[in-house]
Formats: sequence, C-alpha cells, structure tokens
Amino acid sequence: MNDSSWGAPPQAGYWGPSEQGPVQGAAPAGPAYDAHNAQQTRPMPIVPDVPAHGGDQDDDRGAARLSGPLFRDDTPSTGSLGTPSQKPQEPMPSPAPQPAPAPQKKSAGRDLGAAIGVGVGLGAVIVASLFVVKAVFVGVIAVAVVVGLWELTSRLEERKGIKAPLVPLAVGGAAMVVSGYVRGAEGAWVAMALTALAVLVWRMTEPPEGYLKDVTAGVFAAFYVPFLATFVAMMLTADDGPRRVLTFLLLTVVSDTGAYAIGWRFGKHKLAPRISPGKTREGLFGAVTFAMVGGALCMQYLIEDGTWWQGLILGFAVAATATLGDLGESMIKRDLGIKDMGTLLPGHGGIMDRLDSLLPTAPVVWLLLVAFVGSG
Repeated sequence: MNDSSWGAPPQAGYWGPSEQGPVQGAAPAGPAYDAHNAQQTRPMPIVPDVPAHGGDQDDDRGAARLSGPLFRDDTPSTGSLGTPSQKPQEPMPSPAPQPAPAPQKKSAGRDLGAAIGVGVGLGAVIVASLFVVKAVFVGVIAVAVVVGLWELTSRLEERKGIKAPLVPLAVGGAAMVVSGYVRGAEGAWVAMALTALAVLVWRMTEPPEGYLKDVTAGVFAAFYVPFLATFVAMMLTADDGPRRVLTFLLLTVVSDTGAYAIGWRFGKHKLAPRISPGKTREGLFGAVTFAMVGGALCMQYLIEDGTWWQGLILGFAVAATATLGDLGESMIKRDLGIKDMGTLLPGHGGIMDRLDSLLPTAPVVWLLLVAFVGSG
C-alpha cells in the first residue's frame, strides 16, 4: 500500500503516518476502501464529559449527554465553548407574597355568651329563693354542696384513683348545711365530726388497700365543700340575713369581675404562673379596687348600722380570700391534670368552678359582719 492511501494530510485530532499510529476513526486499508473513501471518512466526535446540573439529575439524562451521535449526520450543536448547547432553563417563578397574618385578639378562653346566660339564670334563682323563703335558699345551698362533692370525688377517682366515699359525704354535707342554719356554729361542728366518722366507717366495708388516702380525701372534701358552705346558711339566720348573703355574693362576683376586666385589658405581670398562668398582679389590683368600692356601697346601703369604711375592709378581705380560693382550686386541678371540675354549667365548667371563690370567702364575711354589726 502506497502513501496515497492515507488521504489528505493529517488535521487536528488525527495521527499521521509519521506519528504514533493510524488515523483515529479512519477506515482500515484494504481492497474495500480506496483513497477517495478514506478522505471522506471522519472520526466520531468526542463529546466532553460535562455534567449538566449537578448530581441530583436523573441518570438517563446524564447517560445521553456522555454518548456521542451514532451517525455522521447527528453532529450535536455546540456552544461557544465547544460543549453541547443546552436549553436554558426558565427561572422558577418566585412564590407570591403571603399576606401578613391578622393580629389575634385577646380571647377570654370561654364562651362568654353562655357564661353570661348561665350566670344570669343562677343569679335569678338565688335571688328569688333568697328573698321569698329562707328555707328554699338553704335547700339551694344543700343541692350545690352535694353536686360539688360529686364532682370533686369523681375527679379524684378518675385522675388519682382515690375513692372518697360519696354517700356519707353527700348525706353529711346536706346535714351540715341544715344544722348550721338551725343550730348555728355548734350544729355545724357536730355535723362535721359525725360526717368524718361516717367516712371512716363507710370505707371499712372495702379492702384495706388505699384506706388512708381515701378517708383523708373524704375528710378534706367534707371540710372544703359543705363545712365552708355552712357559713352562708349561718349568715341567713340574722334578721337582715338575705341582705348579708346578697352582700357576700355581690362582693365575690364584683371581685372576680374586676380581676377579669383589669387583668384581661392591662395584665402583664403574672401573679402565680406555676398555679394559674392567667392571673396577673394587675388583675389582683382590679379585684381589690372593685371589691372595696362595692363593699363601701353595700355596707352603707344594704347592711343595717353598717358604714362605708367597714365596707372598705370587707371588700379588701373578700378580694384576698376570693383570689386565694381561686388559686387553691387551681392548685387542685393542676394536681389532677384537668381544666375544669365538671361540665354542668356551660361557659363556667362545673359547680365547683363557681364555688371556688365563694367557699373560703363565706367564713370571712360571716365573721366580719358579726364583728361590725353583730349576729342579730
């Protein structure tokens, strides 16, 4: 074979006959190929291994980029750098700006409509029974005591497994209220002692496991609910008993209202965050202010022989005991891991959730009224 069989002089990308080997991609010498065909033969272009978009693309696209054209007319178009041109990707549209969230209003945490409706209904029942027949109001107290005991003992059993005997507590609690109204403080103490004894004996009918905690909870419930409520019945025995009870109820409600109104609007400093995170020092100030003003008005215009300055003292004491009573029940509910003691009163919770401020306030109001204007 002569030199003319190599065709045209070597170009870039070829190896000439004087170099290291035959032309890459040229047809081999032989009778099937002549010099003219050899000149028309081109090497297969080598496509550089250029990654396109990083390592997260599909493997199929990467394989297609690395392989060259299979036929001579499939020469890929190249860009300015000699690499296969790629269709520019359209930029992703930026997300539409989201509207700023509307500022949230403070929430009372309860259905205020239902709470107000229930409160007005209860107030109407209490006032009607209070000024029509005293004995009817005593019955209202007894019913509230029994329901409160049922709520408390039910939550104790559900959350702590403590089985305080309800039957002796309910019977003894109602008897305690009636005894306080009929026999005064002496009758209340006797009924309290008999109720505690009945709890001890009643619990003996069951296995001894848990006896101590059950009877302890029972005696606590007897003192906490019916015994403290007995002082309301004892207020009623005075000649102006209905007005004394009305003063007691009004001042407690006014104290709670002042605490809520001022605390909700201006409250920033927590009063007892570990017990009741919603209560603030500003709310306590509102409770004291409202209760003292209300006390001055009630003692001046509702209580016979009462004076306004006595009402200031009475209002301050009511605000203090009502707040402590609320915190005390909040402590119990936190220990039990519940929000409300019951669901009987829409917007309020249970009966015990309404008695929490009233129960510890009753003996304080009874005592101060006796000290200011006598027991008559």
